[in-house]
Amino acid sequence: MIIMKIFKLLSPLLLIAFSTSLYADSDVQQLKNILAKRLPNVEVDKISKSPLDGLYEVIAGSQIVYMTKDGRYMIDGDFVDLVSKRNHTEEAKSGMRLVQINALGEENMLIYKPETVKHTVTIVTDINCPYCRRLHDEMSQYLKFGVQVRYIFMPLKGQDDVEKTVSVWCSEDRNLSLDIVKGGGSIESKTCDNPIKQQLDLARKIGVRGTPAIILEDGTMLPGYVPIGKLIGEIRKI
Repeated sequence: MIIMKIFKLLSPLLLIAFSTSLYADSDVQQLKNILAKRLPNVEVDKISKSPLDGLYEVIAGSQIVYMTKDGRYMIDGDFVDLVSKRNHTEEAKSGMRLVQINALGEENMLIYKPETVKHTVTIVTDINCPYCRRLHDEMSQYLKFGVQVRYIFMPLKGQDDVEKTVSVWCSEDRNLSLDIVKGGGSIESKTCDNPIKQQLDLARKIGVRGTPAIILEDGTMLPGYVPIGKLIGEIRKI
């Protein structure tokens, strides 16, 4: 009897919550249908309700915009809560980056692994980039702090850059070869099946515009060189 009384008290609230969910789902479906007709060449990955009533977050590839459910109005820019200081757009981008990086797979990355992995960062790098070399010079410190580094290559400085990157990947000891090249030395030119173009495409897709770019475990991206001491501080905030 007590259970039945509790259920009677809760049932109106459950009905309201269920109805709200149905309306939200129908609004999302409505917007999906409208976009399919108005923008048939755009592949929408996800539509979800934003913190603001009547506005929906639309993710298509690396693009995040906000739209009304009738598809008439669109806002392109960061969605920021000035009270909580949350950047909802950046949070969505962070999640998107992690999905795309994980899809690449660690077998398609060059990895520096400490004895005990406490944290993992993914770094988009270029062999001929001065600040990338400066960051690489601190690799022993990364490993000392238990930070695993997963490198994704983004060769931006012409064919010579691409050939050096491929040679590193195709060498017998990739880490040693990268250490040599990052230090200004040279290695034997080699070719083989490699994921360099796949890595380059991924870097562009997640919004990297220059190297180095550091992606933390929560998907936050730090553009440019960050000294190891400051980086450890950022990692510990997560």
